[in-house]
Amino acid sequence: MNRTPGMTNKTDPWSVPVTVAQIPDAGLHRDIEAGRAVREAMAEVAGLREILSASASLDVTPKSGGRFHVAGRVRARIGQTCVVTLDPIENDIDEPIDLIFAPPEQIPELADLVDEAAESDVEIPDPPEPVVNGVIDLGRLATDALFLAIDPYPRKPDAVFDPPVEAPDPEDHPFAALKALQLEAKPPGSNKPRKR
Repeated sequence: MNRTPGMTNKTDPWSVPVTVAQIPDAGLHRDIEAGRAVREAMAEVAGLREILSASASLDVTPKSGGRFHVAGRVRARIGQTCVVTLDPIENDIDEPIDLIFAPPEQIPELADLVDEAAESDVEIPDPPEPVVNGVIDLGRLATDALFLAIDPYPRKPDAVFDPPVEAPDPEDHPFAALKALQLEAKPPGSNKPRKR
């Protein structure tokens, strides 16, 4: 199904595909911004109250072997709910993006190199992402980076959690268990006063 302007895919709402065959040798720069309908769909997928803005600035540079380096930033302003006060709050996201994309057939070999680096003291690179059907989707890449940067427990800066104070139970004192044992040990009727 072809999407017309204004339509969004629920599972992948922000899509900005770039065909790798059309990327010039010098690379390309893209500034992308999510429209209102896309932001609403993204907020629904992420479980957010709202996404007020979302944009990304990305550079795609060809590398040897059909690989591509994508670097830049994604910025967003999101509406959440404070986990302490339940008040609506807004948070800013400014997340760097720095990934390598490679043809799918190279992914296993490159993943092995990442595993080998993990076993040594060398800094571990991120595993490469696959170029799917000759396309890199910059919108999806920006969406993933944005979602990973969301604070799952947002709090207002001055919010303090005060646990509820419960009234002490009169039966809950250090000798309550001893008193219960003492009552169990007495035979029935032993609490009656003796006759003289």
